[in-house]
Amino acid sequence: ECPGHFGHIELAKGVYHIGFITKVKKILECVCVNCGRLKVDARDRELTTLLNRIQPKYRLRHVWERAKSIMVCEEDEVIDADDGEEMVVRGHDGCGHRQPQVRRDVLKLNLVYKKVGEEGEGKAKSDGPNMPDKKELSAHEAHSILRKIPLSDLELMGLSAEYARPDWMILTVLPVPPAAVRPFVSTPGKATAQDDLTYKLAEILKANASVEKCVSEGSPNHVTDEFIQLLQYHVATYMDNDIAG
Repeated sequence: ECPGHFGHIELAKGVYHIGFITKVKKILECVCVNCGRLKVDARDRELTTLLNRIQPKYRLRHVWERAKSIMVCEEDEVIDADDGEEMVVRGHDGCGHRQPQVRRDVLKLNLVYKKVGEEGEGKAKSDGPNMPDKKELSAHEAHSILRKIPLSDLELMGLSAEYARPDWMILTVLPVPPAAVRPFVSTPGKATAQDDLTYKLAEILKANASVEKCVSEGSPNHVTDEFIQLLQYHVATYMDNDIAG
């Protein structure tokens, strides 16, 4: 007799996987939040020599140690030629965007921007008077950034485009185990009850339906965000019930 098969729930908006949120934070600190390029220069011989000597699973730590303090995604260098024309010298191939610090707040990730001029930093491209000091980074936005990372940069961080893409660490589809994994709970003298996982899956379905409805009806952002946070909470506690929301 067939014990059942796994199903799935397609989430209306992606949410963070509680088991990978720390790793996602570390990867986001290594890449540009605008273009997805690695903030360290791949032409750095000292770094490339080190990365070639160590196993891929240790590369991310060494890249992160160098990238976390870089606050601007460096562009190609533009110089004036002898004939007065500008020449672009191929360099890091970045976008010039200011880089924030990434801070974790339980089930959230926040981007914290230093004020222009702090620590002698100049005004980089895309800066302006409306640049927020702190901005919440939704799982949907994080997923978009992680998908932009070039294949060559994935390799430098010890990740794999085939087996370990970083955007897979954001949940967009939730696996649902068959009934055999979450059987009815029988208590003497009382009616049978659903397993805790089944109750939690029902809560996830309700929250997901609310998010889907808000998105389809064009509800205000703050209303949609509240339901996304509720969905995030239920998905996280489905995996680890000791988490404080």
